[in-house]
Amino acid sequence: MDSRPNLLLFMPDQLRADAVGCFGNPVAKTPNIDALADAGTRFANAYGQHSVCSQSRISMFTGWYPHVAGHRTLRHLLQPHEPNVFKSLRNGGYHVALAGARGDMMGVGVTEASSDRFGFTVTPDLGALLHKGPFPEDHKYYFAFYHGVLDEPPLDFDEATVRTAIDWITDGLPEPWCLFVPLMYPHPPFTASEPWFSLHDRNDVPLPVQTDRSTRPRFMQAIHDRYGLGRLDDDDWREIIGTYYGMTSRVDDQLGRVLHAVDAAGAAPNTVSFFFTDHGEYLGDYGVVEKWMSGLDDVLVRNPLVIHDPRAGSGVVESFAELVDLTPTLLELAGLEADYTHFGRSLVPLLADVSLPHRDAAFSEGGFRLEEEPLLESGNTGHYRHKQELQHEDTSLTGRAISIRTEHWAYTERLYEGPELFNRVDDPRETVNLAGSAQTVDIERTLKDRIFGWLFETSDVIPWTPDPRMEPVLRSQLQAE
Repeated sequence: MDSRPNLLLFMPDQLRADAVGCFGNPVAKTPNIDALADAGTRFANAYGQHSVCSQSRISMFTGWYPHVAGHRTLRHLLQPHEPNVFKSLRNGGYHVALAGARGDMMGVGVTEASSDRFGFTVTPDLGALLHKGPFPEDHKYYFAFYHGVLDEPPLDFDEATVRTAIDWITDGLPEPWCLFVPLMYPHPPFTASEPWFSLHDRNDVPLPVQTDRSTRPRFMQAIHDRYGLGRLDDDDWREIIGTYYGMTSRVDDQLGRVLHAVDAAGAAPNTVSFFFTDHGEYLGDYGVVEKWMSGLDDVLVRNPLVIHDPRAGSGVVESFAELVDLTPTLLELAGLEADYTHFGRSLVPLLADVSLPHRDAAFSEGGFRLEEEPLLESGNTGHYRHKQELQHEDTSLTGRAISIRTEHWAYTERLYEGPELFNRVDDPRETVNLAGSAQTVDIERTLKDRIFGWLFETSDVIPWTPDPRMEPVLRSQLQAE
């Protein structure tokens, strides 16, 4: 009998770490995430490697940084010849189940090669996924991605995905299994049905963090102006943030339902559960909303990573972790060795001893070169129209950027703009850019050198399977002659 643990991966979309109770939010109502963290291991300084969906997901499930194989756009998905941890688990004897239909990570054929089952047991209402907002385009809420209350709780993508996961667990997945439950919420538009919509008193939610946008990358002012976000007042932002918190509470409830199903099926003692996201959300901070391709602020790349292994201990890991670490962690739990080069470091030792050192820094990246403008998204209308227009009108707004975070500093180097430097101890919300001052010259040089060293070390990978020196067709011709 195979005694390896089952692996439950529960991943909402666009969830800020600081919107979760156990990550320091006194207002958020997230009892299930908090309970999972209490029983397991919470990673206080886990960082994703990209601030946009596909790029981040591909990175964490390959152990490759986005620059390694050009997975830097929403259009370049995992290819059949490329590795991913789901394929490795399946080849290693796991029953891999991908609930739902997140088609924003795997290219054609990869889903089938990487899973034993995928899709839905109940069909979501596509109208709920693509529903139009109640406000006209000239309304201040339209480009703030705010839709307000939903009259009826729909069978939307998330609910269908969660019901599918519960159906599979209840019916009995062949052990050992890996179940991936990827959601859409709390990704905008900001909307929820009751009781989630009204769960948080708007007077209790915090106001967005302000900053001097003249000292920040130009995309912040461009978004603020083009989206018309200056029309929103404090009450508007509290309404948006309160709705986002409600969406997060719905995600929390869905996590609780999936965990209950695992327990009811008798699988809890042998299941390692992961809770994490792909990236965060500006939510009005710095006067902007949603996310940006070259935005590397803490609210976008800090990840609410929680791992509960019932065989291990509990606690809080303060050492840095990166989401590329998920791949070797899953492989080690499954008793498997990677058969390709990756850059992750297993988190398994930390599950037994949270005080162990892991990483002393975390790196994130994003953005594009000017010459890559034709490769960027286009054709969207509605809420994302201005976002796409801006990146094509002035691609330097999306210029390539790399950030490094250490215990005391957050430094971002930008290809077409000046750098950013924040004191993480005195200014944890990253509001005052210290770059360029005489007092920080040595600090900036040291951090820039570390970025260079990181790029040098991780610039590419050599496949472990060598190509034949000569194509068979040519070899046969030479032999014939």
